Amino acid sequence: MSWRRWVLYCLVFAFVLGLVAGLVLVATSLASVRDISERFRNHTWRIASKVYADSYLVYPGIDVVSSGLRNRLLELGYAEERGEPDRPGTFSTREGQVWVVYLRSFSPFRETPQRIRFELLGTQLTRMTDIDSGEELPAIELEPPLLSGLYAGEWEERRIVSLEEVPPLLIHAILDTEDQRFFRHHGVDLYGILRALWANLRARRVVEGGSTLTQQLMKNYFLDDERTLRRKMQEALMAFLVEREFSKEEILEHYINEIYLGQRGAQAIHGVWEASQFYFGKTPQELTVAEIALLAGLIRGPNLYSPHRDRDRAIRRRNHVLNRMLRAGHIDRATYEKAVAEPLRLAPYVLRTRDAPYFSDFVRQQLTKLYPPEILFREGLRVFTTLDLHLQRLAEEAVSRGLERLERTYPRLQKAAQEGEAVQACLLAIQPQTGFLRAMVGGRDYRTSQFNRCTQAERQPGSVFKPIVYAAALRATRNKATPLLPTTPLEDAPFSWTYDNQNWTPSNYDDRYLGQVTMRTALEQSLNAATARLAFQIGLPEILATARDLGLTSPLPPYPSVVLGSAETSPLEIAEAYAVFANGGVRTRPLALRRVTDRSGVSLERQPIEVEAVLPPETAFMVTHMLTGVLDRGTGARARKLGFTRMAAGKTGTTNDYQDAWFVGYTPELLTVVWVGFDSRRPLGLSGAQGALPVWVEFMRRATSGLPPSEFVPPPTVRLVRIDPASGELATANCPETLLEAFYTEHAPTQPCALHGAPDASVP
Repeated sequence: MSWRRWVLYCLVFAFVLGLVAGLVLVATSLASVRDISERFRNHTWRIASKVYADSYLVYPGIDVVSSGLRNRLLELGYAEERGEPDRPGTFSTREGQVWVVYLRSFSPFRETPQRIRFELLGTQLTRMTDIDSGEELPAIELEPPLLSGLYAGEWEERRIVSLEEVPPLLIHAILDTEDQRFFRHHGVDLYGILRALWANLRARRVVEGGSTLTQQLMKNYFLDDERTLRRKMQEALMAFLVEREFSKEEILEHYINEIYLGQRGAQAIHGVWEASQFYFGKTPQELTVAEIALLAGLIRGPNLYSPHRDRDRAIRRRNHVLNRMLRAGHIDRATYEKAVAEPLRLAPYVLRTRDAPYFSDFVRQQLTKLYPPEILFREGLRVFTTLDLHLQRLAEEAVSRGLERLERTYPRLQKAAQEGEAVQACLLAIQPQTGFLRAMVGGRDYRTSQFNRCTQAERQPGSVFKPIVYAAALRATRNKATPLLPTTPLEDAPFSWTYDNQNWTPSNYDDRYLGQVTMRTALEQSLNAATARLAFQIGLPEILATARDLGLTSPLPPYPSVVLGSAETSPLEIAEAYAVFANGGVRTRPLALRRVTDRSGVSLERQPIEVEAVLPPETAFMVTHMLTGVLDRGTGARARKLGFTRMAAGKTGTTNDYQDAWFVGYTPELLTVVWVGFDSRRPLGLSGAQGALPVWVEFMRRATSGLPPSEFVPPPTVRLVRIDPASGELATANCPETLLEAFYTEHAPTQPCALHGAPDASVP
């Protein structure tokens, strides 16, 4: 560099310093100090509220493969190690032998990290032990996965920490790297500016900055990224004034929470706590010396030195910071050598997308009724929900694959998609005993349509409404001398219902009538005429009252056609009603929120499980028992052909002109509703068994595959008896066909089948 250029640099620098000094002297008026101080004091961070899925319970007896345990750990950001896990957020697996999982702390589930040993027999978990205490554990909860955040503007992630929550060595590393004279200057470090200028002139490029930590903070808080002399002077002035009013510790605490330290997709990482989690899956207190140095080195260029982009460059930068820490006396030579040799071990890079978007919108709508926007978008609430993220993934895949399969099978559906109207679907899964919403898919693609068909669509349920008619009939006649039973005969023949000087004549599918059938057969085969006759016998008021008791809140006009599902309702209401059958007559309100805490873990809101007995348990069981026949012999028999073998009850639904295809089915543990159709209500041309049932089967088969076998348990007032379906009497060894039927205990048959055997030949 020529001496003329050197002189020019010095003159410019002297001029700038003179201007800054003059401005500082002029700006020390009381008004200026008060204005800057108030702005700094009142600065608040926008801390997004975070929405979490439900935690996952791990216990002996589960199948670790079919339950997706390994994938659940990976989705939580756990790293799979080849050797023994030595830090929180890691695990190792040896199939058929032993797994070791080093669980992270996560309040309120776990206050400290915990090492767990899983013993397996094949793929089944047989025993769990706390490695440190030796205690055998009956169950553990994995921390809940993050679903989404509630943001008012830019997608930022930060967690506010105090200086006491950050290891002193991390503070030393930041100061050694960014501002060695922090505790000696007054906001503007003239010595630092001269040092940086000389270093940059020698390197002929920018290798060192002259801004202090306080100046960086002023730029982030109050100024834009404009690179002008005027902006630089404002930054220096603000730093000087803030340091007159606030302690170094206060400024430093603001800095460690504000500093930008990287990017996860569209999500900005701010503050040392969030960065510790993102890069290493740890809290700041758990970081090693090498990890501390890497974080401190990121401040100069978070994207340039990101270990996710260039590991070698990140390691060189880390080692540079370690060298500075050594020269400053904050680590000794042995610590330095060990840290330099430490391999770079990062937490898995989990790109945060907005999981379960329809469910997240549903939760957000509920939260806006509880909290104002300034709380939701700024106070960092932690919202714990009922969603099972693993089941949600299965549900999304089942809907996507199911619709693609329908379009391949039926060219008219593919043509409709090419014309701009693709067939839609929704899937809703609920836990009957609690009302917990476990999965929610409101449409085939949230990006193209945010309309949630699970909660917002009002569609005719068709034959899905029929079990409500049968429940009303069983409940209304329970205490009569001759109550209605699954074996009670009904006439399936053309029938007219006169009301308000009008006639309503329901017809069966394909105008086929079976004559005299049992209640069970009428429901299994979804016979309209027989069902309408039963409804006429019971009366509309009884049926509408039962529908209301089960949870239907949509308008139900008092017309006969309502008994065959002509009144529109939502899939969520249908799920709530069927859950009563699955739960022994007890109604549970659908629940998306479990609890809400502030960012420190203090509980603000807890949603209790609301239960109400609305049906006699024997009525609920009899409906369920008849609905198991829908899958075994009736309109839902295709489920067995598609490979679903578990005990389950369900009902198909098809509306007039084939506009809507439904299937609602449940096991003792899980109930799922599937609807398929067009938003415009153009005919789908498919029955519930053709359109909705295959989607239900694909989801439920995978969702329940890791669970032990289970059955619907009858209440004490119900007795299961094997009968001959032709006679309704006790089956004998000569009966060509038998059926296990449910009866009220006092009305169970006692005589053997007169059609096929002698009295002593009954089958137990």
